[in-house]
Amino acid sequence: MMRTEATIKDEIFDRVKELCALKKDKQAFAPGKTKIAFAGRVYDEKELVSLVDASLEFWLTAGDYATQFESDLSNYLGMGHCLLTNSGSSANLLAISALTSQKLADRKLRRGDEVITTACGFPTTLNPIIQNGLIPVLVDINIGTYDIQTEQIENAISSKTRAIVVAHTLGNPAEIDVISEVADDYNLWLIEDNCDALGSKHHNQLTGTFGNISTCSFYPAHHITTGEGGAVFTDDQLLSRIILSFRDWGRDCYCLPGHDNTCNRRFKWQLGDLPMGYDHKYTYSHIGYNLKMTDLQAAVGVEQLKKLPQFIDQRKRNFEQLLEGMKQYDRYFILPEATKNSTPNWFGFPLTVKDDAPFTRDSVVNFLESKLITTRMLFGGNLTKQPAYKDVRLDTVGNLHNTDLVMKNLFWIGIYPGITKEMILYILERFADFIASDADFVARPRSD
Repeated sequence: MMRTEATIKDEIFDRVKELCALKKDKQAFAPGKTKIAFAGRVYDEKELVSLVDASLEFWLTAGDYATQFESDLSNYLGMGHCLLTNSGSSANLLAISALTSQKLADRKLRRGDEVITTACGFPTTLNPIIQNGLIPVLVDINIGTYDIQTEQIENAISSKTRAIVVAHTLGNPAEIDVISEVADDYNLWLIEDNCDALGSKHHNQLTGTFGNISTCSFYPAHHITTGEGGAVFTDDQLLSRIILSFRDWGRDCYCLPGHDNTCNRRFKWQLGDLPMGYDHKYTYSHIGYNLKMTDLQAAVGVEQLKKLPQFIDQRKRNFEQLLEGMKQYDRYFILPEATKNSTPNWFGFPLTVKDDAPFTRDSVVNFLESKLITTRMLFGGNLTKQPAYKDVRLDTVGNLHNTDLVMKNLFWIGIYPGITKEMILYILERFADFIASDADFVARPRSD
């Protein structure tokens, strides 16, 4: 039989599938011996074949797979424009930076303008505000849902307020419909940090579709993964062009990699003080970056997105099993609760140790870690207490009592699709061991 490029590729793909099956055979769970991660990659031979296919093309920057992944993501969220980038953190940077563009005229953000967000969360939700010379105005969160206190947002608005940045904490939607109305009433930009919430819904509408711009992350811990990677979404054509410019060196040209003269005016522009006809591919309208995703990463993302519905189902099952098992310990822990009218695609299972519990967050975390059950804090806790922000202006509205409580008492454990029912049972058994390890836990009568 004549060997062709197609037949050789098929042989390679068959071997990749065999290798993947061999690796999967070695992954049986051994209670007390196998670490239960808080998150991780869940994949099969389809991602590996797609990745190898992209590598054989050796188109190392964004290419056909990136175009497909952007299209698939846009269709999933029902958003007009999706731009891939190299991380969720970069997506947040692009979202804020885009709003500083002179192309937005009177609506552009200027140095010293105020942006409302929370003090509790991941630093790269906050950092782009600071990096663009804007003033963060921080409000507290709600205990149980761990999202921004919606009622405090209007109290935080001043004559300098220009935008609101809302993260859906651990996949639990904020009251984004109400926040969107506030943004409209005050003519504010609204950015959704949807990095932890892909697939979550509020009033049956997907998060990431309420704001002017939304962001997503594909880091291995997130709902789908490309390794490193992220995306920015918008329904606004102008914003899309601006985001693209900031992502791609700040250039005015919007050609895809490997393409020329998409505008059919490549040598007919006159911008700034450049000579008439200066090459549009080397004309820069913003002080930008290079934050593109590679086609290798996008090839993985194309297959991961197909699995998102089953990933969501498994996360929900794991969450419900943990919640049912932990209800018997609600005397010690504040259990997570979904925001009203929301269907979260939970990122993790948060537990807050009550102040009157006979143990501390550290003691239960150390116990679980000793049993190979991985835990995490709610990211940076109260970011105003982090050393990175010691000399940075961070304005606050009201107190940050709940944020401080979370910093002191909250931890979360994983529910990602790689966690099986057997693992959930093991986790619950270890919680039972911890509670039973001190007779005072059991003997003390309930206060209610």
